[in-house]
Amino acid sequence: MGCGTVSERLDELTSWDANWKGLRVVVAGLGLSGFSAADTLIELGALVTVVDGREDAVNVQRADTLKIVGAQQVLLGAEHVTGLPQVDGQQPELVIASPGWNPRHPVLAEAAEAGIPIWGDVELAWRVQTRAGRPAPKWLAVTGTNGKTTTVGMTESILLAAGKKAIAVGNVGTPILDAVRDPQGFEVLVVELSSFQLHFTHSISPLASVVLNLAEDHVDWHGSFEAYKADKAKIYARTQIAAIFNVEQEETIAMVENAEVIEGCRAIGFTTNTPAVSMVGIVEGLLVDRAFIEERHSSAVELIALEQIGEIVPRHTAANAAAAAALARAYGVPAEAVARGLGGFDAGAHRIQAVARREDILWINDSKATNPHATDASLSAFTKVVWIAGGVSKGVDYHQLVAKHAARLRHVLLIGTDNDALRQALAKHAPAVPVEDITAAATAADGTLPAGPAVMTRAVRRAHTLATAGDTVLMAPAAASIDQFTSYAQRGNAFISAVSDLMEHDPLTTDPAAPDPADESGEGN
Repeated sequence: MGCGTVSERLDELTSWDANWKGLRVVVAGLGLSGFSAADTLIELGALVTVVDGREDAVNVQRADTLKIVGAQQVLLGAEHVTGLPQVDGQQPELVIASPGWNPRHPVLAEAAEAGIPIWGDVELAWRVQTRAGRPAPKWLAVTGTNGKTTTVGMTESILLAAGKKAIAVGNVGTPILDAVRDPQGFEVLVVELSSFQLHFTHSISPLASVVLNLAEDHVDWHGSFEAYKADKAKIYARTQIAAIFNVEQEETIAMVENAEVIEGCRAIGFTTNTPAVSMVGIVEGLLVDRAFIEERHSSAVELIALEQIGEIVPRHTAANAAAAAALARAYGVPAEAVARGLGGFDAGAHRIQAVARREDILWINDSKATNPHATDASLSAFTKVVWIAGGVSKGVDYHQLVAKHAARLRHVLLIGTDNDALRQALAKHAPAVPVEDITAAATAADGTLPAGPAVMTRAVRRAHTLATAGDTVLMAPAAASIDQFTSYAQRGNAFISAVSDLMEHDPLTTDPAAPDPADESGEGN
């Protein structure tokens, strides 16, 4: 292993060409990021043991691949995640935690108790991206309770429009280590970072960073809202050029004020109102820049008209566009590329997605609204709502959400299995609004829980009997989907399928020209 302490050796592991050989590492989790981390470490010559409590077909296949390329061992099954395993018969020197693995998990808790450093795949990627013979990419880092996926997508689109070799990575889907190891390399990585990922980062230094917004979420994982905020704030540490904050949210301003950034880094605001100096914002329907121009004290440069971004641009979508523009401008992208990139961006499915309109009833899929903050954006966009909501609450509070939007609600249909907190909020703040528990009604007499798609079909058909002209049937759950669906996407597709089936078999004529508003609700955390 060489001389020096383990801590000293890890401090020296700051490039691909450093001495990783023989380093004993446990990789906790065999999802996309865990597999990518294990594969990378094996290629670097480390001794790798992988553990995961699931022994499904996907994990078995990944385990077989890692064994072929040289993993010491891959341990699958609940019996292997009750404590920290050894590597090559000795205590590990490093643990790589997959996103979502709670610090209180027995594997990670035992590592922490033993003083063993715990990194995430993002920390590993930052260290190995430096490699002889090729320039390291610049990082534009994005976090927030909601809006991350849309903002990194917008930023990527702008960079590509400017002719840059860029890719959105991290929590958005593409493992960051896959991009770092790409043979051709990238000029810039737009990195979506969840609070889980940020918890296990220690040395990343992005070119520019942003916290889009902050609301209560994942309190069950972090232990408190204060701990959640502290992990989000880590994104600003060591930022080089621009620490970008939400002018309309004081918490993000305080994060920037307290951040230890690189000397010369600027604080840049984004807003959906008229921007002051060193801000990007909105003036009379135009997105404008008063931050990255020499004449910012006396003028602004027009970037794009909001109507060019989408048919309907809710306030939160405009905020995401402003944040994306600020990130790209911090990298040095010209104004015309911002216009091309935002004008050509497609927000994708499950974000305030219009599914159908008939008899003046609009059906909206916002399955990606997995928390109250995201659902607040959805409810704000409509006046009379039949609301399909519920799932796994993640320990959040619903009182503020329901109190704010009680007057919009005509009827509430609950899906999912963890809705006590939502029921209490509805009873207190919207006592006159009828509430029906579709999941409970569909549960068999023997207590068997029906499949998620079956519950969604029941909810859609019940909504059909309740909605009248001028109503919006809004599926914006304000909760996670993991109790009855594999993902928010499956939940959204179940809604789309049920609505499509309803329209097909109902004799009334559908309106094929339903609007398709672009939105951002919220991904994960």
